[in-house]
Amino acid sequence: MNQRLLELIEAGDLNGLLRAIDALAARRAWDEMLELADRCDDAIERGKQMWPIIAHIDYRIALEAPGDYAATVLESELSRFLLGPLTEVAASTHTWAELSPHLDSPQAAAYVAQERILRGEALVGATEAHPEVLQLPLELLEWEPTYALATYRADHVEVAEPWEPLSPLADVSPVPAPEVPDDEVMNVLLDLVGPWTTESNGAARAVVVEGDAAGAASRLTFSCLRMAPLRRDEALQRIAWAAASGGAHGRRRGAAFGRFSAWYATSVLCGYEWPVTEEELREASASLDWFLWDEGAPEEGWTLRLAVEDPRDGWSAALAATDVLATV
Repeated sequence: MNQRLLELIEAGDLNGLLRAIDALAARRAWDEMLELADRCDDAIERGKQMWPIIAHIDYRIALEAPGDYAATVLESELSRFLLGPLTEVAASTHTWAELSPHLDSPQAAAYVAQERILRGEALVGATEAHPEVLQLPLELLEWEPTYALATYRADHVEVAEPWEPLSPLADVSPVPAPEVPDDEVMNVLLDLVGPWTTESNGAARAVVVEGDAAGAASRLTFSCLRMAPLRRDEALQRIAWAAASGGAHGRRRGAAFGRFSAWYATSVLCGYEWPVTEEELREASASLDWFLWDEGAPEEGWTLRLAVEDPRDGWSAALAATDVLATV
């Protein structure tokens, strides 16, 4: 180990160590980087706060190192402090073929496989992708959207935004419909934005009503109401985007989790027990009507305002969730 690195550890110089990691990554000195992580781990036992350095090393290896190195850090205990799950980080820059021979954990393999599928790979028949973990298809189906994906950089992450709706928002007279008790539907909607409300500044409300989607959204607005119909793929994309996100300050859960959440939430709304078959979900979800809504004012930060209507059974549900970057 370079003496200068040892001195940085003893001095607790985190900025100096971060610069050193940049230099090691530029030289692709992965073994030296892993040794640095080991020395930082030893220093933690001496009372030095080196866990941010170890976490950053795990992140850079997952992002930039060859697949055999990247696969070794995917279940790091420190990943909860990073920009996103290391399965998503690694899958964003490696192919399935580069990572799969080195994935020992079914959980990690399942999430990596889904991340690669969302980036265009089809893994039908790949038992090593462990489809039993997430119970999702090993390919994108023709009725699914282009999911919003993350691009990871050395020190930040960039996340694609959902599509703008094809239909414009139009004014609707807010007339609240009578609420009905349905904890399962309300909980599955609120779970989509869990990190926004539990790890960040966000707030979320959900409601189920007897009546149409406008009646459900009217229960969540205190002023005017605008609504626009969404196609199924537009709604699935927004649901998956929100579920993958950590909001302003929460930990990102990843696009694989977002796809799972979109499928699971839709199955609950359709009245199915999980897991569902592709055919069941495609046919049942086609009977739901989806809507985007707002209150006619500019919105900041992370926002998910959706309503869904089941015209056959005469009920609707709506979700209002927001999270902002600034703290009061």
